[in-house]
Amino acid sequence: MENQRVIYPTDDGGVAVVVPAPDATLEQVLKAVPAGKPYKVVSVDDVPSDRTFRNAWGEENRMSITINIVKAKSISHDKRRAARAAEFAPLDIKATIPAEAAAAETARQAVREKYATIQTQIDAAADVGALKTIVEGL
Repeated sequence: MENQRVIYPTDDGGVAVVVPAPDATLEQVLKAVPAGKPYKVVSVDDVPSDRTFRNAWGEENRMSITINIVKAKSISHDKRRAARAAEFAPLDIKATIPAEAAAAETARQAVREKYATIQTQIDAAADVGALKTIVEGL
């Protein structure tokens, strides 16, 4: 089982991946699968190595792990919001300093415009590759 994984669907539409312990038998590994859940033994190569959109993984007809584009977009928006908040944080402080408030508001508007464009790009992305490119640029 060293080069294999057991996958099964989760109740929220995702996929769980069971990584066997060294020298584990299939019988031992299957104890990790909830009773009544369908499962499949797959090659380690069938499990995506890129975990950027791990919470968007799902199964298609129990044949392979796929990435749900709607969930991947939601993950991308969460990452966009976090990056936007990080850029806003120092400007929020400067906005409270009278001598720096006007410049801070100008900079804040630039941040708003930047992330509005990114939001549009995420919404328009046709595939996971496009989303990955956007997220990596944040």
